[in-house]
Amino acid sequence: MDDIQVVESKPLLVDRELPGLREAVQQLVTKEHDVETPYGRIHCTMKGVPKTDRPCILTMHDIGLNHKTCWDTLFNHEDMSEIMQHFAVCHVDAPGQHEGANTFSTGYEYPSMDQLSETLPLVLKHFGLKSVIGIGIGAGAYTLTRFALDYPNMVEGLMLININPCAEGWMDWAAHKISGWTHAMPDMIITHLFGKEEIHNNQDLIGTYRHHILNDMNQFNLHLFVKSYESRRDLEIERPVPGSNVRTLKCPSLLVVGDSSPAVEAVVECNTKLDPTKTTLLKMADCGGMPQVDQPAKLTEAFKYFIQGMGYMPSASMTRLVRSRTASGSSVTSFDGNRSRSHTSEGNRSRSHTNEGSRSRSHTAENQRGRSHTDGSTDGTANSGVDQAVPKSTEVSC
Repeated sequence: MDDIQVVESKPLLVDRELPGLREAVQQLVTKEHDVETPYGRIHCTMKGVPKTDRPCILTMHDIGLNHKTCWDTLFNHEDMSEIMQHFAVCHVDAPGQHEGANTFSTGYEYPSMDQLSETLPLVLKHFGLKSVIGIGIGAGAYTLTRFALDYPNMVEGLMLININPCAEGWMDWAAHKISGWTHAMPDMIITHLFGKEEIHNNQDLIGTYRHHILNDMNQFNLHLFVKSYESRRDLEIERPVPGSNVRTLKCPSLLVVGDSSPAVEAVVECNTKLDPTKTTLLKMADCGGMPQVDQPAKLTEAFKYFIQGMGYMPSASMTRLVRSRTASGSSVTSFDGNRSRSHTSEGNRSRSHTNEGSRSRSHTAENQRGRSHTDGSTDGTANSGVDQAVPKSTEVSC
């Protein structure tokens, strides 16, 4: 294992008035680790020091990206600094996708998506983590979901962007094979990451990521990762009904997708397969395939609400999303998930703030009823029973 330590240049500020907080958080101790697994080394970057009384945030990126190009815009945003005050963050790079990665040897067998999820318990063990809150996009969201299904006690919550729970169909496979004969791999990845509208209208953004894919990624390694994701299995999850014992996520989940993302249909389908009392669908207006890059402030605010619903950060400031809801049409609802857990003093304090939390959530629910593209409406008439259950799930359990 190789450790690279970036030493902070000045002590972390702890003033609750938050002056200079952003600069201080950016200078938190950062360590890079190569974690040995049966499927090769997993490159991880830990920012901050994990706390014993709460989970660590663990991220996983999509194909064509690494943790920097995927998450830097979000985690360097000023609104995220408050979250990073409370949680350490572990960025996980898929094998061979990190900056400066060496080319795999010819005989190396790249892990399947199932095998990649099996490396995460070893990552947690390496860092001494009991549980995590996962944030993933695309291939990373799939891997984290598989991990949560197999190791539910290790995952307290998931924010899943552009999650596709299904295996690639034969028509998709054929389309990719044909397009592979006529298009370079970077173009195929661009159409996976971004919607048609973005590709045509935002040349600067697309040019930036195409340049990154071509020049910063190890092309041989990237091809192996793409092939692994295209060969993924169906997650085989089902929406639970009373008296059933089906395979589905047990933790609170926030599904996120931009309204012009190529993954809209897949995310909506995933939403129909999860427990409605523990799942929120956030469909972001005027947003493309990478909400964490396109609208980091709104995504951060939604994530704060999500964390509060889990019993953390009860006094976090909430302003931007409330102001922007009417203008943007985005909707978000916090679901508690009714998890039984004995938190430390902060967890207990969060339950003493349930009145305030209920007011914010009831306000959100009011907004949600008035939107045409909220969680309930995207499910259609087949989910009318679920829609009736949604207001109950927004209530905070003491």
